[in-house]
Amino acid sequence: MNTYHAHIGGRPFAAEAGAIMTTFAATNAATGAHLADIARCGAAEIDAAVAAARRALPAWKATTYETRSALLNRLADALEAQAPRLARIDAQDIGRRLAETLIDYQIAVAQYRYFAGAILTHEGHGRPIPDGYLIAKREPIGVVGQIIPWNVPAIMVALKVAPALAAGNTIVLKPDENASLSTLEFAAIAARIFPPGVVNVVPGFGEEAGAALTRHPGVAKLAFTGSAEVGRIIGHAGAERLVPVSLELGGKSPNIVFPDIEDIGAVVDNALFAAMYCNGQSCLAGTRLFVHDDIYRPFTEALAGAAARIRVGDPLAADTRLSCLVSERQGARVLDYIGLGKAEGARLLAGGERVRVPGCEAGCFVRPTIFEARNDMRIAQEEIFGPVLSVIRWRDHDAMLREANDVRYGLAAGIYTAGLENAMRTADALEAGSVWINHYFNLNSGSPFGGVKESGIGREHCHETLNLYSHVKSITVQNRVSAPQFVPPGQV
Repeated sequence: MNTYHAHIGGRPFAAEAGAIMTTFAATNAATGAHLADIARCGAAEIDAAVAAARRALPAWKATTYETRSALLNRLADALEAQAPRLARIDAQDIGRRLAETLIDYQIAVAQYRYFAGAILTHEGHGRPIPDGYLIAKREPIGVVGQIIPWNVPAIMVALKVAPALAAGNTIVLKPDENASLSTLEFAAIAARIFPPGVVNVVPGFGEEAGAALTRHPGVAKLAFTGSAEVGRIIGHAGAERLVPVSLELGGKSPNIVFPDIEDIGAVVDNALFAAMYCNGQSCLAGTRLFVHDDIYRPFTEALAGAAARIRVGDPLAADTRLSCLVSERQGARVLDYIGLGKAEGARLLAGGERVRVPGCEAGCFVRPTIFEARNDMRIAQEEIFGPVLSVIRWRDHDAMLREANDVRYGLAAGIYTAGLENAMRTADALEAGSVWINHYFNLNSGSPFGGVKESGIGREHCHETLNLYSHVKSITVQNRVSAPQFVPPGQV
């Protein structure tokens, strides 16, 4: 569409008569072409969305698990049918290659189907008490405010929306201003499946729509994915109003290579994938690669050679393997870090420069960049969010583990080894929410996803996520009225 409004109460939201709608532009990240105008929403639209969600809550809360499951499966079917179109929108909006955004929709569809099944087994519990029974039941929390980033819009929407709806909540979702188009398209699809007001999407900027959503008194829970810095603000807002907050934040994940690996080429490919997928714009990226001294030289030579062969190109081209960063601003940030790495004394093994792609002159394309670095360098400590990998040599296992854990994040980690003892001993010692052995990004439906330390609070992507979006109510039933006792029955 040429213009996208907020989607509130099951339909596009128009401002009051006489009001002037302010918009911001969505542009093609690679070419700079204008894609659409998007409503720049603020407190008024958030108020309307929360009111719509509150009106829809009683009826949606009363639906059966079976009804919610059926509707989530219908949503999955609809998104699967629309995936080629939506993936193309994302490829243009954020600059990632089309082959990757198509995979995003496969992952997203799987999440809706997973939670359509998971909710059917989300029981409470109970047990007998003297002359009666205790019932503990799961109930939805209420209206949930959700804020997502720009890097993988389809997956981010699914990780937030699927469990929240399955648990019986209604939603007000704010997409990132750099990636709102496919989420607003999603809202229109959801409006044809769910009752009005169950799913509301309000685009805008963080300091306007996002701030209004986090402080709104009608929101009963907050869920956020993004930077640790903004996560602190969201957490503080939740603490002020005493509402639960779940946070999925940044990472600087270690990826560890043991000398007993049997196929250097295969591990090189997987380690590059771990660092460069999503153009390196992933909180999960394995951006610190620890390589054992015994194989360091052949491994790094193979790594640099493989990085040099990665084709950088148009996001829509079939042979592209690395495309552009989401914006000129993000590109400048990544290039600044590359300059910082050189200034810190890190040795450049591959890449390190911007690439001009014919027909995509507006986009910021950066070659896959590999540094030989120390763990105490800023490029190895700070989240760059771009195609930059720091390689760190190790020999002593305990010293390597100390360095692997010596960051403020703890989201994910990888291990490559042929030895079970190496794998399990190292996995147990790593401070990370997910550890993948011999296959990075091995995140299947049902695998808990979330971090420790400054990487967040709570787990997504799994059955436990339903507990983040519900609370337990206990009900006791006595068979008959009896006189109260000073000592509870059974405790004499």
